[in-house]
Amino acid sequence: MSNRYESTIIHKLLDKYESSKSFVGANKVNQNFTVKVATLFPKYADHANIEVFQAVNEAIDILIRKGLVASTVNSASVYGNISLNLLHLEASYAYVDRKSKQNVNEEIEKILLAFKNKHEILQRYCNAQLERVRLNKPVQYFSGDINELNHILTATVALLHVENETFLRDFSMQVFKNSKTFEAISAKVVGLLYEFGDFPDKEELLGSLNIVKNPTYVNFKGAGIIAIGDQAMDLNKINGDIAISSSLITSVNRIQVTGQAVITIENLTSFNAFNDKTMLAIYLGGYHNKIRRDFIKKVYAENREKDYYHFGDIDAGGFYILNHLNRETGVDFKPYKMDVDTLHIYADFMKPLTENDRVRLLKLKESTFKNVISYMLENNCKLEQEAIISKLY
Repeated sequence: MSNRYESTIIHKLLDKYESSKSFVGANKVNQNFTVKVATLFPKYADHANIEVFQAVNEAIDILIRKGLVASTVNSASVYGNISLNLLHLEASYAYVDRKSKQNVNEEIEKILLAFKNKHEILQRYCNAQLERVRLNKPVQYFSGDINELNHILTATVALLHVENETFLRDFSMQVFKNSKTFEAISAKVVGLLYEFGDFPDKEELLGSLNIVKNPTYVNFKGAGIIAIGDQAMDLNKINGDIAISSSLITSVNRIQVTGQAVITIENLTSFNAFNDKTMLAIYLGGYHNKIRRDFIKKVYAENREKDYYHFGDIDAGGFYILNHLNRETGVDFKPYKMDVDTLHIYADFMKPLTENDRVRLLKLKESTFKNVISYMLENNCKLEQEAIISKLY
């Protein structure tokens, strides 16, 4: 059993070894893995601290006798560098009760291969991580805990198959038989899905997959008549919007659009201010989960002849949301006031792009939004829809 100083020395040397070319067999010359004692233990250089000095020397002496390291001491009993003995690697791992990186990598590969064909997002993630293992690079979203990695991938698979609105803790109970397990790994799961999937908004990703903390409501107003059960409501006669909960969606048996078009609106402030009586306006909430998608699909199924628009921010997020909306609903939503002309009109309200904005916009440059995106990149600008609303109404 190693003490604190012995353990620190061995772990540091093994860290150096495992991050080297020698570990993956890519080095053509023999490497020597060393650490400076005074760097590893700053108080060692202070000879006045006799307790630390003696404890470190004793630890080094023990490791030398066990054949785990090599080092030399000067006439003042001061050690300089310590080198790892590569002939006794297994003994070093065993002495500090550490699993070798090779064994860890084998376990990681086994998990990645087990999950890679369960969804295209997982296939992208797993293939990328298998390559990182081969190159001796850190595996993304892995913090050294094999069980946690297994939980992360298990949760990812489960999330991608949630069909009905589910509370976060209920989801955790269903998947892990523990109400708190998912919450502990949710940030990593969301990060994985956002990086390797195609989701417009990281903050709202769980909501878009039907995992919520509170019930979802669908808000709408304007030119339409809705019937729930045997009760019909003419929205044209209401000064404002109404909201129905997720549990009521299945009870909606008729939605008639009495105006010219349907418009989804990304931002709540903009939705509240929107006042075009010729359209049925639906609040999208920045993202759309199954509840809102089902409502939109129902509207479209009964009103295919109408025009369909989406009103969002003129930024990367706004365009990603519109693409996602079209793909997931099967409805051809056209952008509403999300063009170059709108940027010209509201130039005083524009904001500069961040580096992340540029990266995301470049990925969309060859899309149907290429004209406005090229303008935004060339002129370093974006526009929030609230600026447009403030001038319209």
